[in-house]
Amino acid sequence: MARRKKGPLFIDDVTVTGAGAKGKGVGKTEDGQVVFIQNAVPGDRVKVRVFKRKRSFVEGKAVEYHELSKDRVQPACEHFGTCGGCKWQNWDYSKQLEYKDSEVQNNLVRLGHVEVEEYLPILGCESDYFYRNKMEFSFSNKRWITEEEAQSGAELGTTNALGFHIPGMWDKVLNVTKCHLQPDPSNAIRNFIRQYALDHNLEFFDLREQSGLLRTVMIRTALSGENMVLIQFYDDLVEEREGLMNALIAEFPEITSLLYTINQKGNDSIYDCDVEVFHGRDHIFEVMPAYYDPSTELRFKVGPKSFYQTNPKQAHSLYVQALEFAELKGDELVYDLYTGTGTIACFLAQKAGKVVGIESVPDAIKDAKFNAEMNGLNNTTFVVGDMKDALTPSFVEEHGMPDVVVTDPPRDGMHAKVVEQLLNMKPKRIVYVSCNSATQARDLGLLQSAYRIVKSRAVDMFPQTHHIENVAVLELK
Repeated sequence: MARRKKGPLFIDDVTVTGAGAKGKGVGKTEDGQVVFIQNAVPGDRVKVRVFKRKRSFVEGKAVEYHELSKDRVQPACEHFGTCGGCKWQNWDYSKQLEYKDSEVQNNLVRLGHVEVEEYLPILGCESDYFYRNKMEFSFSNKRWITEEEAQSGAELGTTNALGFHIPGMWDKVLNVTKCHLQPDPSNAIRNFIRQYALDHNLEFFDLREQSGLLRTVMIRTALSGENMVLIQFYDDLVEEREGLMNALIAEFPEITSLLYTINQKGNDSIYDCDVEVFHGRDHIFEVMPAYYDPSTELRFKVGPKSFYQTNPKQAHSLYVQALEFAELKGDELVYDLYTGTGTIACFLAQKAGKVVGIESVPDAIKDAKFNAEMNGLNNTTFVVGDMKDALTPSFVEEHGMPDVVVTDPPRDGMHAKVVEQLLNMKPKRIVYVSCNSATQARDLGLLQSAYRIVKSRAVDMFPQTHHIENVAVLELK
């Protein structure tokens, strides 16, 4: 029961029974009110300090642990609980998978009222750390001071930082020494850049004043062994910039693409910025085992603005699942909706008669065409267009009626017009890849009028987080 004295509100004893939005623990008060709890896992009994109150729920942080869950594990990262990422590091990975699988199934049934004939077991990730191929880090001249530092009374040292923004505090950056998300040489490159900047008195960015030299660093690593580093500078100081860039080349010969941009906008997005090549190429190549012969590889061009699945090993597992759900015999016409840079389309083209990819971003389509040609896949066509406007009867008349449609939309799911067109087209089979099972459930519920949802399988792309992908296959009734 909640009690209030002078000061903050506490709930003395809550048992965490599940996990909820954005990885928070979930429990209930004695009178049945839902409580979302930071830094608690199912099985914990905790005292909660409340910082948000709504009619239907309260939200807070665990401040005392009366009993620890048997499913707790020791977090690998020294920054756990402060940086805001990897919120489930303290929860056994097998339990993470159980929850994610359950969440997908609950969303399909509860939100979409979907009847799935068979749920296949969730596909876990072989590597639950060091799996990402892209990370972005921010500079700040006002680093976050941790609670332990503040209470220690020790000299705090430099106020400069290179790391992650603190959740809810856009102008504070946690100085990250070792991140467990991206493999080598990511940590070494980031730490070298920070130390070089400190040693040479390079100015770290002031987020409030919008001033300084060093703004952000993006690091891409690839299974091919190639590495990309892109540094955003705010001030255009040639001597300081070239000193840092030349030092990076000398220290890390494995950097095959060293890029920079001058960004004096109010945000960190590079998509409307000119990116300059300082050393190497303007892209790297990522590789993926071929479907028929895993000893050979597909190659994909990845530029600084390209989208590529951030967990490349598990992306292969995801694409294999999509291809096997498609049940291609070799002569089918396949539409790949939201094709991006054509990675799924190229994977499907290994077994399809022809694949037509549709994507709204012109640069992505350019990369898709390049990737297909580089891999010798001559049975692909890529078309630029907003999906809701492009997928029309005239498009089908021009390109042919598809036997199979594979769709991998953004988190918002498919536009209602796209769902309507799929119902009009009635392809024999639809494979729906989703990064948001809630919007997938909505779309599957609409498609259910003409389709059976035959199989569904969750695929974990992001261990230590609440995020989960799901693949479902639909057959025409």
